[in-house]
Amino acid sequence: MLKNAYRGRFAPSPTGPLHFGSLVAATGSYLEARTRGGEWLLRIEDVDAPRCSAAAADDILRVLEACGFEWDGQPVWQSRRSEAYAAALHRLKAAGQIFPCACTRRELADSAIAPDGAAIYPGTCRTGLPPGREARAWRMRVGQAQIAFDDAIQGPIRSVLADDAGDFVLRRADGLYAYQLAVVVDDAEGGITHVVRGADLLLSTARQIHLQGCLGVATPAYAHLPVAVNAAGEKLSKQTLAMPLDAARPVPALIAALHFLGQSPPTGLARVSDVWDWADEHWKLDRVPRDPAVWSDMDGMA
Repeated sequence: MLKNAYRGRFAPSPTGPLHFGSLVAATGSYLEARTRGGEWLLRIEDVDAPRCSAAAADDILRVLEACGFEWDGQPVWQSRRSEAYAAALHRLKAAGQIFPCACTRRELADSAIAPDGAAIYPGTCRTGLPPGREARAWRMRVGQAQIAFDDAIQGPIRSVLADDAGDFVLRRADGLYAYQLAVVVDDAEGGITHVVRGADLLLSTARQIHLQGCLGVATPAYAHLPVAVNAAGEKLSKQTLAMPLDAARPVPALIAALHFLGQSPPTGLARVSDVWDWADEHWKLDRVPRDPAVWSDMDGMA
């Protein structure tokens, strides 16, 4: 039995320093957990080892602590959980729910494009590997799956997986486990009941719900916060050169994150504890903007 009925999490990927967009996601998920009397777990999503670094992970932890975030238990590191992902993949293989794929990126370059910009798998290896070819990756069969869920912020979401994603990768050609598999296994084993995260991951949710069904694990409730974008409409990220947060000046950044999330903190909050005390008392999820992306001029604010 879980200690609390609500268990949330924040799961940053250590590909670079924490920026304002990440702070928004952390703040929203943290306040939903705190104001519901729940637990809030921290997971370092470093499953994509070539893109991650220990230095970035250390910096993320340092900035979160400076901002006053307090997580329950020890952080979970995906890079240390390969055995759990292998076990889940084995179960899916035994059930015939996944298949080996020999296709290269070049061979898929002319495929249809999904709403999130990824190539939709055309089914080349779905009924068997072509003669003389060896498996490079393992893919999830989506068949005619149709997924529907109600997002607490974005509203009703419907997805026909064959049209929106196709048979998606669970184990990559380089031997690493894909994000979709890792996050489903981790949320299930962590007892996560509510996922509050950025709307840039909204299109992944249908894939994750399908995978949860195949593995026989519970589906959390979802709330996708608006993503902070720059003046060009690009999500704040390492790739778009988002400025890192300054751990020495957390209060302005936290106040900016609250305003971005539709809250109205008063002037005069001088300490981190003051910000959280006010937020604990006044946080309302229904004030969060419903737009999946919102421009922010707070890049680098800290």
